[in-house]
Amino acid sequence: MCNFENKENLGSNIYADIIIDISVEALDRSFQYRIPESLRDKVCAGSKVNIPFGKGDRKVTGYVIGVSDRPKIDVSKLKDIESLCDKQISIDDRMIGLAYWMKEQFGSTTNEALKCVIPIKKIIKNKVERQIVPLVSMDMLQEEIKKAAKKHATGKLRLLEELTDEYDRGLRYELVTQKLNIAITTLNALTRDGIIKIETKTAYRSSLGKAAEAGNIKPIELNDEQKQISDSIIADYREGKNLNYLIHGITGSGKTEVYMSVIDEVIASGKSVIMLIPEISLTYQTVKRFYKRFGDSISVINSRLSAGERYDQYLRAKNGETKIVIGPRSAVFTPFDNLGLIIIDEEHEGSYKSEQSPKYSTREVAFKRGETEGAMVILGSATPSLESYSAAKAGRLKLFELTKRAGGAELPSVHIIDLRDEMKQRNLSIFSRKLKSLMNDRLSKNEQIMLFINRRGLSGFVNCRSCGNVIKCPHCDVSLNLHNNGRLVCHYCGYERPMVNACPACGSPYIKSFGTGTQKVEELLNKEFPTARVLRMDADTTKSKDSYDDILSKFSDHEADILIGTQMIVKGHDFHKVTLVGILLADMSLYTSDYRSAEITYQLLSQAAGRAGRGEAKGDVVIQTYNPEHYAIITAAVHDYKSFYDEEIGFRRLMNYPPSWNMLKILLASENEEALLKETDRVKQELVGKIESFGQADVKLFGPSQATIYKMNDIYRMIFYIKSDDYRKLVLIKDELSKEQSQEKGVGMQFDFNPQ
Repeated sequence: MCNFENKENLGSNIYADIIIDISVEALDRSFQYRIPESLRDKVCAGSKVNIPFGKGDRKVTGYVIGVSDRPKIDVSKLKDIESLCDKQISIDDRMIGLAYWMKEQFGSTTNEALKCVIPIKKIIKNKVERQIVPLVSMDMLQEEIKKAAKKHATGKLRLLEELTDEYDRGLRYELVTQKLNIAITTLNALTRDGIIKIETKTAYRSSLGKAAEAGNIKPIELNDEQKQISDSIIADYREGKNLNYLIHGITGSGKTEVYMSVIDEVIASGKSVIMLIPEISLTYQTVKRFYKRFGDSISVINSRLSAGERYDQYLRAKNGETKIVIGPRSAVFTPFDNLGLIIIDEEHEGSYKSEQSPKYSTREVAFKRGETEGAMVILGSATPSLESYSAAKAGRLKLFELTKRAGGAELPSVHIIDLRDEMKQRNLSIFSRKLKSLMNDRLSKNEQIMLFINRRGLSGFVNCRSCGNVIKCPHCDVSLNLHNNGRLVCHYCGYERPMVNACPACGSPYIKSFGTGTQKVEELLNKEFPTARVLRMDADTTKSKDSYDDILSKFSDHEADILIGTQMIVKGHDFHKVTLVGILLADMSLYTSDYRSAEITYQLLSQAAGRAGRGEAKGDVVIQTYNPEHYAIITAAVHDYKSFYDEEIGFRRLMNYPPSWNMLKILLASENEEALLKETDRVKQELVGKIESFGQADVKLFGPSQATIYKMNDIYRMIFYIKSDDYRKLVLIKDELSKEQSQEKGVGMQFDFNPQ
């Protein structure tokens, strides 16, 4: 049932403003419909409805974004809503408001933004549990057992004897019918005689996986630094200040313990908490720690859950039956009615930026939700984004620092290895002499090792040594990667083909793979250290639902000596037996076509180094590089974020890059290259005119240029960049372009503010 606010003030006719469920800019406005009498108590803001649309009255769906008793056009021209959509989740008013804000702030259609804030699309059939419980006293049950024994009613006897053992709790229906092999007729007879009854109740599907096997633990006593931060935030919360915070703590400094201390206070006050983590791969360890502390008060929402599991967690949150939701980016839209705190752990991670329209920043969405719902927001990282650290230095966030590792653990010793020197010493292996020596030492001590390389697959690309031809994807402007199953794979569109024996361009047999991927490293490890137990963690080994948990739990239980992987292994994991981390090629992210490349490199190296020595034994980190003099590598090696920040922010200010200025990326895309180029020329003329109309030099246009990958999945892409120190001017440019229709059919436009 939907109850309108001030329903008694509405007239005899009620109208609904509806956004059509089609993501086309031309339809990006609301249309008014009449709510028929039969639906007046059912349709409200947030409902998804079936409506007739257009001249042909074709049946479409839409979202109700408001109701009123005032028609906007002639009543005779209004159509009626046909029905509510079956099994569709409604959106509440707050989420509709958030969607509108996202549309304006980040650029999209209203419908795209609405779909973004609906974490669950459909109502799923409830899971039901049945329990068999006794209706008679224990003495009467014993009498029934004697009767069953005399009559040799073996099934009845078996059930009644089990029921005496579980008299207070009852028996699960599945246990009785399957394991005890009791016939339905027996159950019906006992029910008819009033000896038992079958109780039915709705049960939630668990989203916790193996993490729910963890036992309870008491809160760890905070050290002085942790306690000072926790006490300060809790004091602000009790005073109703609802501020936003940044906790900058070195790796292993115990940020999670501070989070949990604040969470204790928030849930004790009757409010709920959203805990965001950047990667699904972090779910297992995070949930395990939180389950030990908070038990069944927590739930998980992520894309690896089944539709039923996601729906149940949505219901638990909406009904107030869970207090803490843990998950990646989309969990920020969890429909709590009494939100008190949002935590964004590892807030610097690029995965907090949406890749689909609207290309929202999770951090900004969290701040907006906190502002409108009276909730605090805590950001935490050992390597904060320049945006967050700049905001903290400017006083927009309250900054706290954790400078010591929790429990007295020492920071690892870091060794920077110049790979040019390794070449001079005729070491052609991907393992430097220092790394190989330390690996042998750790294996002999039964300690664990993590090896990080920022590439999956067997090799970087396959190349002809005769003519130089690189084997590329026919649908994307990128090289194919060789995997150890003998197939060439495109990591962008998924295209596959067998490895070639001769060059397709010149016919030469001299075809060779170049570069090093995780599979290649795994092969070399098995040759170099044949007795070592090796696990590999990358996008290829984590495709199944439970693969993250399986790999991480095996490594945590020391069922492997070496874990090799891509970025997902260096983010937030806590393995106390890891005493050596090897970063095989630190330069790999340093020279990408991205103004954030130095920041990304610093973050990856610092996070990777932070995995070593988190237990009692001190750790070592080996950074292998061709450029040991780069400031990102030097500062990461000594965990000196402030020096890195000072160097990098100077570069950003000089070049007018975020966070010094703001940037808007405009992407034009089409399957028709000719149409794309024509539309690109038209948009450029429009942009030049708009920027000149500002009459100031604080808006700068760059482009158009081809995207880094010009052709992807048979779609051609062109890009403009616009910089300004005033975010509002970029929003104005976006709004003006959004109003205009493309003059070329099949050309789409997307906006991305401060792109990553």
